[in-house]
Amino acid sequence: MAFHSPQRIAQLMVEAGAKKAKMPVQQALLLGFLGGAFISLGFLLDIRVIANLPKEWGTFGSFIGGAVFPVGLMLIVIAGGELLTGNMMALPVAVLAKRATAAQLIRNWLLILVSNFIGAIFVAYFFGHVVGLTEAGPFLAKTVAIAQAKLGDTFVKALVSAIGCNWLVCLAVWMAAGAEDIAGKILGIWFPIMGFVAIGFQHVVANMFVIPAAIFVGHFGWADYFSNFVPVFIGNAIGGGVFVGFMYWMVHKEALETGAEASRSMKKAS
Repeated sequence: MAFHSPQRIAQLMVEAGAKKAKMPVQQALLLGFLGGAFISLGFLLDIRVIANLPKEWGTFGSFIGGAVFPVGLMLIVIAGGELLTGNMMALPVAVLAKRATAAQLIRNWLLILVSNFIGAIFVAYFFGHVVGLTEAGPFLAKTVAIAQAKLGDTFVKALVSAIGCNWLVCLAVWMAAGAEDIAGKILGIWFPIMGFVAIGFQHVVANMFVIPAAIFVGHFGWADYFSNFVPVFIGNAIGGGVFVGFMYWMVHKEALETGAEASRSMKKAS
């Protein structure tokens, strides 16, 4: 069978979360840098593809941008990378299954948060600013317009939008884990990520790219960025940790607790 059952996916997510909880600092920082850079490259591709589209195309342009953005998560899942929003689901599941601790969750989130930010800023500054891919003509206008839309949301609106975003992002990660081949993983990732981008939901790591890209060209300020970061971080954590991680843990709780107990027994025996 080329795909796993929902219960098996839940078990795989617990195992992934437990592994992430124990990841060495250097590995977490390097993979986190790549994760932030890959998501930013996907967003940069989105901007470069849609910025010149005719206004008459309307929301079809959002679909086209959403169609290319998923390359970022594909690179993370298949080539390797760590993404804060995905870990907002994987670590809570591992904690609930008693395969990781709250302290390990906080440690992982902090490491990946910092390294994702560095990776995103790297792409925004060197490719967006130095190379100029977000600083001229329609590409600048589109970058500023997207950043303005993100910053224009109220605290509550940004938080709720971020819940919807990471609900879809973590479902993409969840379904990718259910596939046994690369083609299946790509399809599992593409639909939910295309959906969140086309809808316009708020993603904390994607915002680490697009808002600083606008800041580097003289629009907005870092205080604006951090006022957006707080509600989006909270909303993403709720979307991934509650609407995916907690929900599926509740559904498969019995099997996951049995698996955790068996894992502890094996460790004691060894």
